Amino acid sequence: MAKTKPGKKDLDSYSIKGTNKVVRSGDCVLMRPADSDKPPYVARVEKLEADHRNNVKVRVRWYYRPEESIGGRRQFHGVKELFLSDHYDMQSAHTIEGKCIVHSFKNYTKLDNVGTEDYFCRFEYKAATGGFTPDRVAVYCKCEMPYNPDDLMVQCEGCKDWFHPSCMGMTIEEAKKLDQFLCSDCSSDDDGKGSLNSFPISPSAEAKVEVKRRKR
Repeated sequence: MAKTKPGKKDLDSYSIKGTNKVVRSGDCVLMRPADSDKPPYVARVEKLEADHRNNVKVRVRWYYRPEESIGGRRQFHGVKELFLSDHYDMQSAHTIEGKCIVHSFKNYTKLDNVGTEDYFCRFEYKAATGGFTPDRVAVYCKCEMPYNPDDLMVQCEGCKDWFHPSCMGMTIEEAKKLDQFLCSDCSSDDDGKGSLNSFPISPSAEAKVEVKRRKR
């Protein structure tokens, strides 16, 4: 039977110094990087524990930003997008700067206002191999790119696919003034269909994920 390490005890919560915020297991936190020029790291707290001197440590599961991944940032990655990695660590609780919220992709697209503490995650990431789960995503528009929630898209009343105004020869201002929109295929009475293709995230991609539609 496993024994608790001498002098260590599990904690239910930890108060971030200098704030009134309390961290518990399952919370997402911002952690101070060694390089002050970099943005804070984002992690999910898995466990809190204190030693006999009451030094508090946290076991975290890191979120990676797209630019920190092997493939780097791509056009469809949102500004607030994170990948939940399989990289775990033990860190001093003193490095926790604040709390944040990592939303599901669906919930993030429903936010009326995105705050500084709001992020989203739609992929899990294997740090050693650079692989993603899911490894394919649905694509939209003539450019056949996955959906970036930071980009405005308009829905065709005919085929119901979504399009970037720039790909349709419109400015964002013009797109916002539209009462309805027909893509070039539908407006020419062609049987245009929404893209059923998918965009590979890793070389061995086979699976597809459920299509995500932008909320109007």
